[in-house]
Amino acid sequence: MRQIKELGHPDVPPPIATDGKGAYREAMVDTWGKAPKRKSNRGLPPEAKQPQPDWHYVQVAKRREGGHVVEVKVDVVYGDQTTIDLVGAQTSYVERTNLTSRQMNGRLVRKTLSFSKEVELLKAASIWEDVAYNLTRPVKTLRIEVNKKGQRFEPRSPAVAAGLTDHIWTIKELLWTVVPPTLKITSTQDG
Repeated sequence: MRQIKELGHPDVPPPIATDGKGAYREAMVDTWGKAPKRKSNRGLPPEAKQPQPDWHYVQVAKRREGGHVVEVKVDVVYGDQTTIDLVGAQTSYVERTNLTSRQMNGRLVRKTLSFSKEVELLKAASIWEDVAYNLTRPVKTLRIEVNKKGQRFEPRSPAVAAGLTDHIWTIKELLWTVVPPTLKITSTQDG
């Protein structure tokens, strides 16, 4: 949650849908919650953080029997009916993304010997997986129908679909691309 806050949501959490597991509710309150304003000058000021009224969080719990989903329970933790309209009542997109990441990055596989002993190596492997997926992999659901001679569909990668590039890259092209480092310019003021 701290990373989400640092990467673009400093005041309010984004609309979130999660599975029925985990401590997301507590993590959201810990990250974005605010202590209520003091009502009087008597006693100690309140310190416990509270959720805010403009949050949108849905928990989707699936009950399985024999390997099949038999019930899906949707619980609006923070928000109202508009929360379900914003977030949706399913976690399939997140589950699909996590599965793709685990398939491409051995360090994320459950019960593996390929785990990362150092966080920096895990970050580097995750960045490589994201870049390789978005630039070099054609995604079937993103293809467009072109009906050219001998070709019905034009394959597209997520980067092509987002308009970030005009073609699907090769791994060689990706490895040969030099990204210039960003310079951090700080000004010093002399009194």
